[in-house]
Amino acid sequence: MFTDAELLVQVASGNERAFQCLFERHRSKIYNYLFSIVKSREIAEELVIDVFLKLWIGRELLTEIQNMDAFLHKVAYNKAIDFLRITSRNIALQKVVNREIESSREREADYRLQEQEYREIINRAIQQLSPQRRMVFTLSRVEGLNYDQIAKQLHLSRNTVRNTMADTLRSIRSYLLNNEISPVLLLLIGIKL
Repeated sequence: MFTDAELLVQVASGNERAFQCLFERHRSKIYNYLFSIVKSREIAEELVIDVFLKLWIGRELLTEIQNMDAFLHKVAYNKAIDFLRITSRNIALQKVVNREIESSREREADYRLQEQEYREIINRAIQQLSPQRRMVFTLSRVEGLNYDQIAKQLHLSRNTVRNTMADTLRSIRSYLLNNEISPVLLLLIGIKL
């Protein structure tokens, strides 16, 4: 893995792979920032593309950037403000943006409801575990302890903790599949097993 500074040097010389790596590294942060301003997923996605397009077009100057995050946030902020200014002067565009924001809110509400349903099913899956499995799972996934720390706290061997966790995850995945929920789907909405 290259640092941002190393990637910027490569991008400045026209390296498209380095640009792709830079894009992948910073895309979600910039998207979340823009979404918080414009309140529309599609508009935020378009603005992210604009931010990185500006970066690619001006790539010769990239080696002068000292703080990539601050630079990208400033460019993103300026793109969002420009978009909002243009929108404020165009009634037809305002209507499109308002519809998009409303549609985005509806999708966000659906997403939150679905996420809540999934969390309830996961909680039921966890509740059906034996007390030891539930404890190991909680210490690992909720409290973030590693297997050695869990073993020490519960006075178990590391292998016992590892095997218990493997059995626990198999049991939870089986429960989810029986409830027609793919564990991969959980990853997509940010729930990590």
